[in-house]
Amino acid sequence: MIELKRSDKLSNVHSDIRGPVFVESNRMRAQGIDVLRLNTGNPATFDFKMPDSVRNALLNNVDKAVAYCDLKGMPAAREAICNYHKGKGIEGVTPDDVFIGNGVSELVTMTLTALLNYGDEILVPTPDYSLWTNSVWIAGAKPVHYICDESSCWYPDLDDIRKKITPKTKAIVLINPNNPTGALYPKELLEQIVAIAREHQLVVLSDEIYDRLVMDGLEHVSTATLCPDLLCITFNGLSKSHIICGFRCGWMILSGAKDKASDFIAGLVQLAAMRLCANALMQLVIPAALDDPESTRAMIVPGGRLYEQREACCRELDKIEGITYVKNSAAFYIFPKLDVKRFNITDDQQFAMDYLHAKHVMIIPGRGFSWDAPDHFRIVMLPEAEQIAKAMRDLGDFLKDYRQN
Repeated sequence: MIELKRSDKLSNVHSDIRGPVFVESNRMRAQGIDVLRLNTGNPATFDFKMPDSVRNALLNNVDKAVAYCDLKGMPAAREAICNYHKGKGIEGVTPDDVFIGNGVSELVTMTLTALLNYGDEILVPTPDYSLWTNSVWIAGAKPVHYICDESSCWYPDLDDIRKKITPKTKAIVLINPNNPTGALYPKELLEQIVAIAREHQLVVLSDEIYDRLVMDGLEHVSTATLCPDLLCITFNGLSKSHIICGFRCGWMILSGAKDKASDFIAGLVQLAAMRLCANALMQLVIPAALDDPESTRAMIVPGGRLYEQREACCRELDKIEGITYVKNSAAFYIFPKLDVKRFNITDDQQFAMDYLHAKHVMIIPGRGFSWDAPDHFRIVMLPEAEQIAKAMRDLGDFLKDYRQN
């Protein structure tokens, strides 16, 4: 038999979150070395517990999940999702506009497969969450990255968005709250982005999975509330807010100009039908989880774990010469900047490897988020406050004498 090669569609695909640095961390752990892995936003691995509301909903209803369910999802779950988004101000939606998936990841792939043709372009932020860029490539289209400006709180650069639009541009992706920066976009900025989308008749794809993890008394505005005249697809789920990443519990809801997208929606139904249905067990917990905002809120107020871990991380980052950062307002990520001239850094992956070997702490280099310069890295702030503080002190100690060859 001839040697088999991977598909050409994968030539631009990368996943640094579980890439070379992760592989090296696995090798070290296999040798008995204790590695603190700050690569994935997976709260349960840091001893966060799912709420009792979720546990009880699953255990008390498990027999209802034995059979295949509707290809879009269980009616009760879709109704709860619809009511949640109507409560955030999205108008003109019904449970029939909801698709439940095996995580947002599946739904992003499904959406882009149904939406994009070969040669199409789609605007994606940089830094990005690599799922989006990778899924565009796999769909046979081209991701075009618009800049999020660190000097402006990591907000999208409107002029850069305008410059990147061509006749091939079909949609724009917003990640708000943002991964990897933790930025939260204000309503005024979203209105300006929507105005650009309106001018060019772009589909709006709004990834809002961290919308319940917003700190400092700030409020998340759902993009769909600002563009009822455009097709907007809002992605959300319970993985982070209710500590059930392994359940793969995600959904999307379609709003706005659905009357102009009937054939595209038929394509979504076609793809949803191919996989019969999403995991039914996780759908059992959706109504209970969305009826329990307090368990999430308790983590993000002063005294709550996520809030205090962020504060501990930032206090130690403030002490490190050669690092600057924009404090996150949401989620549990921060994307610090290195003074590359000070440390002679030309390869951010090598920097992450060197830190891993020296201090047994794993971070993700900026290249993993479609960031071209070797001057950033992402920290996941999920360890207990003292543990994340120690990791940052170790980083400061590591950088005192670090110079990349």
